[in-house]
Order: sequence, then structure tokens, then C-alpha cells
Amino acid sequence: MIGSNPDTSHPTIGLRIHQALDRGAKLVVVDPRKTKLAERADLWLRIQPGTDVAFLNGLMHIIIKEDLWDKQFVADRTEDFEELKEVVEKYPPELVAEITGLTVAELEQAARMYAAPGRNAIYHGMGITHYHTGTDRVKSIANMAMLCGKVGVEGGGCNPLRGQNNVQGACDMGALFNTMPGYGALDNDELFDKYEKRWGVKLPRKPGKPATEIWDNILNDEIRALYVFGEDPAIADANIGHVHRALAHLEFLIVQDLFLTDTAKEADVVLPAASFAEKDGTFSSTERRVQRVRKAVNPPGQAKPDWQIFTELSERMGYAMGYTKPEDIFEEVCELLPQYRGMSYARLEEVGLQWPVPHADHPGTPVLHTESFTRGKGLFVPEEYMAPKEPVDDEYPMLFTTGRHYARYNFSSMTGKTREIDDIAPEALAEVSPVDAEKMGIKTGDMLKLTSRRGEVTIKAEVTERSQPGTIFTTYNYAETPVNLLTLDALDRLSRTPEYKLCAIRVEVLG
Repeated sequence: MIGSNPDTSHPTIGLRIHQALDRGAKLVVVDPRKTKLAERADLWLRIQPGTDVAFLNGLMHIIIKEDLWDKQFVADRTEDFEELKEVVEKYPPELVAEITGLTVAELEQAARMYAAPGRNAIYHGMGITHYHTGTDRVKSIANMAMLCGKVGVEGGGCNPLRGQNNVQGACDMGALFNTMPGYGALDNDELFDKYEKRWGVKLPRKPGKPATEIWDNILNDEIRALYVFGEDPAIADANIGHVHRALAHLEFLIVQDLFLTDTAKEADVVLPAASFAEKDGTFSSTERRVQRVRKAVNPPGQAKPDWQIFTELSERMGYAMGYTKPEDIFEEVCELLPQYRGMSYARLEEVGLQWPVPHADHPGTPVLHTESFTRGKGLFVPEEYMAPKEPVDDEYPMLFTTGRHYARYNFSSMTGKTREIDDIAPEALAEVSPVDAEKMGIKTGDMLKLTSRRGEVTIKAEVTERSQPGTIFTTYNYAETPVNLLTLDALDRLSRTPEYKLCAIRVEVLG
């Protein structure tokens, strides 16, 4: 388990992991913070934040040096092993220990545990991806899984825990700046021809704008209007001071949401949308399982399901989509996306199906890559360690990182309206290690001012051994404590994801 705390971020998966531990599974947790799973782990590695690539390269160095790697799998199923070997050779345990703050013995134990025979899985979350080197970390995880032959087996593989409900489904449908629905490439002319014929329109054949680059484009007058739905970037994005300046600069803003979010308060037009319990459709979960969602109650007032808002708006703009119900849309999805081809509402009434489902008699695919990878052989893509974008210095001597509270999950637009949740999680708390608290004279309950190069927030302190010396942790779920005023919007070069998880701050005790 690396870069994730599923007890708070993915509670259902967290429960399954606890149940596996109860049955005798072994667990290695790599986390700067002392989580409940870290307390239960056979090996807890309190890594220095932001050093995961060096850590993973170090484990692979040990695995190769001690001859623990799966030679048959590497020979039969992978390419460019020599390139991987050349890179990880530069990461001996002594150097990695210096970078990560771990001991050589801890690194060796982790390497041996993972490479041991058996079904060993890697789970990772936003603590891996929310860095300017997020894709480097994901590739390093995949490298280690292939090196040890832990891919394509039930109970193994690389298991990314997606950030939101139905993120998988949104990506499947093409809600990415650089792919078509079904992950089709933008240089696939045959695919574009197929879509253009089906929809009767000409499609732009160039990448869109990553969501995280929208704000600079607005301030540079390259984007004049914005349509936001199901998102609250005014509180959720990194460096939200920058987001607020961009929203104010827009000529026209439409927001489609359940509530009047902070972003909606800036809008020229607000379109009230229906919640999950007020509409029919499908969700695709983090394990690629497509499941039916069924309307339990009617939407209130003028609220409508998203698909209906889009189709009515499209018709007013001169293009009739022709959908009369969500099933019409799903049938088109199954017609156009090879991963969904064998699905139907009738089949999903029985049970959720994991794509790919290539034909109507196919049972679904619980485990990917059992015989080959999408590209044929798995490609090792070794990456060099790059230090975090914003290290500490004399002016900003502490590191700052964030996570979720299980009761709040995301931001306050929904959970902030439920009084019972306030009883469980009433406010954001800055977790300070006893070591730092003694140095700075901080007591639990003191008010602190946290300042980064981008902004400042006031927050109550909690002195706890959960936090690592030198690091302040807090949850990001509270509109009253908008900690994303502090966070860094440096972007990953491929995914364009911000470095939410690490920045440098100054801490002042207000009393």
C-alpha cells in the first residue's frame, strides 16, 4: 500500500483490506503518516514525502541484485529490461536510505516481501499521482510488478484507487483531454471517421486543454467562457487563489450542479442537476465494473439529469442528439466502445460487468493482462528520481500535505449540509508531530497560521504522533478552511495533474 489511506479515501476497499489482514495476509505500508493500516502493517515504512521513485528504484535494485526477479515472466512478457536494469543500478540501498529516510534493512525487507512467491498486489492512490512526477511513480510501480511477474494474476497487479466515484466511467467515455471515448488515440483516422459518420459532424482532431491548464488559458484570454458541471474548482483545485482570479476574468460562466457551490456563486447561469438517486444510468467503478444506477426519487424543482440538460441544450444550439432515455445513450456506448460491446441494460440488471466485455456471451474480465498487454509485451519505462518541486528553506521550513476525512470525503458542498457529519468531523485540524510542537511551542487547540508562497489559512492544531516530524498534515474537506490556497499547482508533464500532495509552508502560532 503506497500513497493511499483507503480507510479514509476508499472505505469499502479499506474494509476489504482489513478483512484480508484478519485472514492472514501480509501488508507493507509506505506512508509518511501513521494511519490505522500502518499500525496493522507487517512493515510500515515512514518514507520522506515525495521520494517514492527513488524508493521503488531502490527496491528493484535489491530484487535484481539478490536474484529475486521473475526471469521467465520478464523474458516472455516484457521488453527493455536492460534499460530498467541500467537505471535502477544507480539506486543502491545506501543512497536510497539517505534520500527516503528509511534504513537499508527496511528497504531489503520490503523488497524481499514483495518479490516472494505468491499473489502480491500493489495498491496506490493520490499520494502517488498528485505530484509533478506522478506518472513517473505509476510507471515505477508497473516496472516493479512486471519485474516480479505479479501482473495478470488474480489478487495481484497494480491497483490504482481512483479519486472519485465514476472517474473510471468518465475516462471510459472520453472525458480526457488527449483521448477519444474508449481510449482511442487522436491520430486514429479510422476511429474518427467512424464517429463522424455515426454523429454526422466533423470532429476536431487535436488534443483538448487539460483541466488544470484552463486557468492560465483564461487569464491569457485564450478561453473566454467556461461550462463546469459536477466540479467545484473554486475550492477543489490546487492554488485556488489563481483559480479565483481566472473565474473573475471570464466573460461567461455556466455551472451545472446539485447545490450553489463556491464556483456556482461566480456563475452567470446555474443549471440545477439531479443527484445519483434521482436519475437512471450506469457507473463504472475503480475495478472497471459497470453497474446500473436506478432512480429512487424524482429530482426537486427544476433540476434535471445531466444527460437531459445536455441534450436539450444541444437541441437549442441546432443539433438534435435524439436520445429519449439513458438506455439510448448506453446502447450507443456499447455500439462504439469495444470494451463495452457485449453489455446491455438487460445484462446489467443481473450483475455488474467488468470490461472488456467483447460480445454478448462474454462473462466480463475480472483480471487484465493474463496473457498479453494491450501493446503486446509490457514495456519497462524506468524513470530517474526527481526531487519535489518546492523543497523547504529558511523562509518556508515545513512540508505540507493533505488527505481526506472519511466522513467528509470531498468538499463541503454536500457533506457540509448534514449536521450529523459535523458531530463526527466538525473542523479541519493541522496535525503537528510532538517533536515540532515542542520546538515551536504548539499545544493541541492552538490556532496556527499556515503560509505558503501562494496564500495563507488559519487552522486549529492537533499534536499527534500520526504526523511525521517536519510535516504538517490536514484534511482538505472544509470550505471554512480552504487549504488549497496553500497547495502547489506545478503539473505532471504527462497527466497534467498538480502537485497537491507537497509544498513548503511557514507555521506561526496565533495562540
